[in-house]
Amino acid sequence: MVQKYQSPVRVYKHPFELIMAAYERRFPTCPLIPMFVASDTVNEYKSEDEAIHVIERRCKLDIDAPRLLKKIAGVDYVYFIQKNSLNRRERTLHIEAYNETFSNRVIINEHCSYTVHPDNEDWTCFEQSASLDIKSFFGFESTVEKIAMKQYTSNIKKGKEIIEYYLKQLEEEGITFVPRWTPPVACKSEGVTSHPRRPVSPAINIPDSATKEGLSNKEILNTSSSPSEPTAGTPDDKLDADYIKRYLGDLTPMQESCLIRLRQWLQETHKGKIPKDEHILRFLHARDFNIDKAREILCQSLTWRKQHQVDYILDTWNPPQVLQDYYAGGWHHHDKDGRPLYVLRLGQMDTKGLVRALGEEALLRYVLSINEEGLRRCEENTKVFGRPISSWTCLVDLEGLNMRHLWRPGVKALLRIIEVVEANYPETLGRLLILRAPRVFPVLWTLVSPFIDDNTRKKFLIYAGNDYQGPGGLLDYIDKEIIPDFLGGECMCEVPEGGLVPKSLYRTAEELENEDIKLWTETIYQSASVFKGAPHEVLIQIVDASSVITWDFDVCKGDIVFNIFHSKRAPQPPKKDSLGAHSITSPGGNNVQLIDKVWQLGCDYSMVESPLICKEGESVQGSHVTRWPGFYILQWKFHSMPACATTNLPRVDDVLASLQVSSHKCKVMYYTEVIGSEDFRGSMTSLESSHSGFSQLSAATTSSSQSHSSSMISR
Repeated sequence: MVQKYQSPVRVYKHPFELIMAAYERRFPTCPLIPMFVASDTVNEYKSEDEAIHVIERRCKLDIDAPRLLKKIAGVDYVYFIQKNSLNRRERTLHIEAYNETFSNRVIINEHCSYTVHPDNEDWTCFEQSASLDIKSFFGFESTVEKIAMKQYTSNIKKGKEIIEYYLKQLEEEGITFVPRWTPPVACKSEGVTSHPRRPVSPAINIPDSATKEGLSNKEILNTSSSPSEPTAGTPDDKLDADYIKRYLGDLTPMQESCLIRLRQWLQETHKGKIPKDEHILRFLHARDFNIDKAREILCQSLTWRKQHQVDYILDTWNPPQVLQDYYAGGWHHHDKDGRPLYVLRLGQMDTKGLVRALGEEALLRYVLSINEEGLRRCEENTKVFGRPISSWTCLVDLEGLNMRHLWRPGVKALLRIIEVVEANYPETLGRLLILRAPRVFPVLWTLVSPFIDDNTRKKFLIYAGNDYQGPGGLLDYIDKEIIPDFLGGECMCEVPEGGLVPKSLYRTAEELENEDIKLWTETIYQSASVFKGAPHEVLIQIVDASSVITWDFDVCKGDIVFNIFHSKRAPQPPKKDSLGAHSITSPGGNNVQLIDKVWQLGCDYSMVESPLICKEGESVQGSHVTRWPGFYILQWKFHSMPACATTNLPRVDDVLASLQVSSHKCKVMYYTEVIGSEDFRGSMTSLESSHSGFSQLSAATTSSSQSHSSSMISR
């Protein structure tokens, strides 16, 4: 497996020329890097005006590896080739390095660049990317990979320290300024230092994967703005190392790399409509920085947020009066670490009465609004306390808990809430303080603990009786001044006291069921199942030419092909495919086929857009300007993996990918709209379907499509 690394942008608050003077002092050897034994110049070139300087070195490294491994490999030192391309005119240095030793067994590539800061020409930016691919190594592949990653990580940490060390050395020598390169008035050939052993080489450009990440100072300021005001950004936004430390905390180099790579993937597949960095980081933490696992659960969560418009819940949903009066929970200051503090008097709450009066869905929606408010308060506290705060503390008072709270429908609702919160708000609970736990608590804990993530469970602190008042109790986590009055403190807590919900407010099971369906289906998006041989199709009738068909869809499962067709005659009334009955439960995904099997492409109907292959997890938005009136059909079709070009046998990767799509079924969530061309602004942000943007979580939102006289698809 190829291991990859991508650094954030590291900023030196010194001019480029001074940084280059410090960098050159690392050669031919550097005492601050013990493994860097020596280096020899292999090739060198300087242009006549000395603006371009390309130098290639052979570096000798003493890798810290077990003696047995070195003996088996038959080497004491490892050699790398490093090529530096300095352009004084453009003020850039591009570095390319690769291993010479064991190059047929191990492939190591590294790309680095020093450039001028885009917002301050007296500052210098540094970026770094690398890849490691171990083909074979005498059966010690895993050991070599661990050694290589350990060595590389330690050198990354030292990189900035080394430059700063030599900057200080220059300062001690009285060198605090190095003039910029200027074109010479006349170039004299005698002054040219050239080694004709190699031809002229231009400056090496870092690949796109190494330059499409990060955040400039302007974007940093914008990122900290109100979550309801997403800022316009581009895929070239860069994550700054200082920004990461200020807003996200201390991350290891590999953790930074995971964040940047996942963020880049989201930018490429979601057109910039991505969550804020702190939210992406939560999902990485939840899966121990396994990018593939984090990406999977994050994409599922983003689709869920989009379908149920969770981003707008604080602005568009008002809790019923019953909840405001009888739900015994609320926000109350913050703990000693600056985390927002949520107080829940569960023992005083009539869970049975709330479920009977409101239903499970209303309770779930209220808990979601609490979590959304928690995210907002974390952002505020990050600004107030000047350090990253990404989670909150929950204080649960169980005084009054009894068997009434173990009512089966109430426990079922609680388990459902835990399941949804665990899936969509990972790593948001910093600490859970459970106070005055009664004898019945172990029964409740036995029921709910299997549904709680192991990492979350470690954050639970449980106190029986008045134990919370002693050593190691509440005062260790909450300042005395804000301990609620009902716990013996002096601070008035405005959390409702709860109490029994009047039976006059109870509703029948039929009323609750209808209300639950209404809450569940309050979305502009529809769900559909796509099967092998059974595409899902949507019919759109166009009366006026030059109308604009817009779409916004997410591929929730599997890979699909998106097509748009036109027909002058209407297809037969849609019939739901028999397979669709088994597709998706509530809110109900369907499978509708419109194109008759006897129809011929090019005769009965025509294709008006090139087929678009969409991978699982991708979010696609686009538009089509119609040229003729008639009937347009949007089609989502199962994407079959192509066989290998030289043989009829499928590739191993294709087989593994096909196994992930159970029963050859894909899932799509979509929204379509038809508007007049005069009302179309070329951007989905002008449409109702712009609700697909994750406004409360988005750090940057880009336009997903541009208006043209011809059709187009954007992703």
